[in-house]
This record gives sequence, structure tokens and C-alpha cells, in this order.
Amino acid sequence: MIAITRPVSPKMADCQLTYQERQPIDIALATQQHSDYEDALKRLGCQIVQAPMEPELPDSVFVEDCAVVFDELAIITNPSAASRKPELDTIVEMLHPHRPLHFILPPGTLDGGDVLVIGKQIWIGLSGRSNQAAAEQVEALLQPHGYQVQAVEVKGCLHLKSAVSQVKTDTLLLNPAWVDAAHFEGFKIIETFPDEPHAANALMIGESVIYPVDYLLTAMLLADKGIELLLVDCSEVIKAEGGVTCCSLVFSGKRGS
Repeated sequence: MIAITRPVSPKMADCQLTYQERQPIDIALATQQHSDYEDALKRLGCQIVQAPMEPELPDSVFVEDCAVVFDELAIITNPSAASRKPELDTIVEMLHPHRPLHFILPPGTLDGGDVLVIGKQIWIGLSGRSNQAAAEQVEALLQPHGYQVQAVEVKGCLHLKSAVSQVKTDTLLLNPAWVDAAHFEGFKIIETFPDEPHAANALMIGESVIYPVDYLLTAMLLADKGIELLLVDCSEVIKAEGGVTCCSLVFSGKRGS
């Protein structure tokens, strides 16, 4: 597995915010936490490939939003936030050797954080960042490869994966206030604790899950369900409306056909 990451920008405190109040971000602490996150990825077998730092782009650590990578191809997104569009250039360069590239075109807008992929099933969050036009483009690109694409409404949070993520082959972690569990028929659902609404974002790699230590009640619930957790401190990324999926692009190293 390859994990593309990018160093924290020194201007991260100027990040885009939609649902959270702006708080001071400790850049030195954020940088250390990001290094610990990369160590967690390595422990789970990922080869870290760092994109160059983008010191003038506050949100650039959130590389997941730039692309969605499948075995057959990669889709380069089209962020609705103008300040984030320059982040795409280096990700395009880094993915080109690994996959045929396809691009979301206007009027479609898409952030990778709105795309949940489980096998051949794909859910695209219709949020403030991603729209129906983009979902239709993704469907057109992936249907020939046997994928099923479903667009789902998201409310109250930034991205679909702020509201739901995979924690086991057959199990999802979900905040029912932000996305309707009925969209995920056939999956077991673990609900986040009401006092931890942002706790639904988890990164499953193999049989393990990278998860924020910042949401201890939900972490304990997941552990009680037999889910193997690798806990990381995400306090500064959380202030930037991010999570554990946002800070890496993880994919198989084999080149698509």
C-alpha cells in the first residue's frame, strides 16, 4: 500500500471552516501529530510518499480531498473552495505513474472526503463541497468497471466521511444526525456517542483502524466491539475540520489497466 501525505502548512490556522468556530492551531504540535500519524500508517504496512509542502495553502495537509484512487483509475477532484484548487497540481504529478487519470469537470464539484468506497460500492455525499453533477461524472467513469454509485444527502457536517466511515468489512461507524443509516443497507451500524458528534471518521487499513484518541467514548465502544484500534492524537487537525481519513491518500501500488 502507498500512502501519499503532505506536511502541515505553516498557514494551517487560516484553513477553510464551515461548521466549526475558529480556534488557535499550534503548528508545531500539528506537525508532530502528523508525523505520529505517518508512523501509524507505516505500522500498518503503508509506504509513505510525501507530497511537497505547500506553505501558502492552509488546507494542503488534507490530501484526501484531491483525488479518489481505484484499482483501475484515479479521479482528480474539483474542489468547490477556490483556495484549494492549487493543491491538485502536485497530486496529479504523483498519481500519474500509478493510474490513468480522469478529472471532475465544472459544473461538478467534488472533495475526496465526500467519497466512501467499500469494494465495488461507492457513496458520494451531497454536501456543501460536492454536488450531483460530480456524482454523475463519477458514476459514468466507474460503471464500466462494475462499480455502483449512490449519491446521499449530508447535513450538519463538512463531508460524508465526517458522518460515516468503515471500521470492519461489514460494519460502519455513523453519526445518524448527519447521514441516514438507511443508505447503507446490509451493513452493521455502530453509532457515535451523542457527546462526540465528530467521532465517525475512522481510517481502516487491513484489519486495523487508525482512530483519534480525542473521542475516547466512541473509541472504547469500538474496542468493545472487537475492532483493533491504532489511536493517534488529532487535536489540531480536528480544529481545522479534519480527521484521520483526510490526511492521506491510501491505495494499492499496482498500476491500473
